[in-house]
Amino acid sequence: MTPDHLQTLKDEFRSHLETFYAELKLAPPYESVEKAIRTLTTIVHALPIEEQTRIMADPDLRWRQFQHAFQVSGLAKKHRGIIAGLARNRFAVALPAEYDHFLELYRIERCDRNDR
Repeated sequence: MTPDHLQTLKDEFRSHLETFYAELKLAPPYESVEKAIRTLTTIVHALPIEEQTRIMADPDLRWRQFQHAFQVSGLAKKHRGIIAGLARNRFAVALPAEYDHFLELYRIERCDRNDR
């Protein structure tokens, strides 16, 4: 992946994070957002070139990488209670369907806690 492609990917992820928090009417946890972007960079760099190329060409693959970075970086733990409450009623959240990649992390972990 060229530096330009990587920057494009990082910019897209940042834009999605900004939209996510803006639509939820929450201040983004800026340090955690930056950590998530660094995590995305690390994850993508570790992939074979062929996979990196597929990610750049396929929006669904990009969203899966964004979700993975969102989770691994710990960003999904920020504003946990507030977002989990909002995620219970998906129709009340004015976000495009792609953002379910982020919202489902709040629903899944809430279910996991109930199983303990």
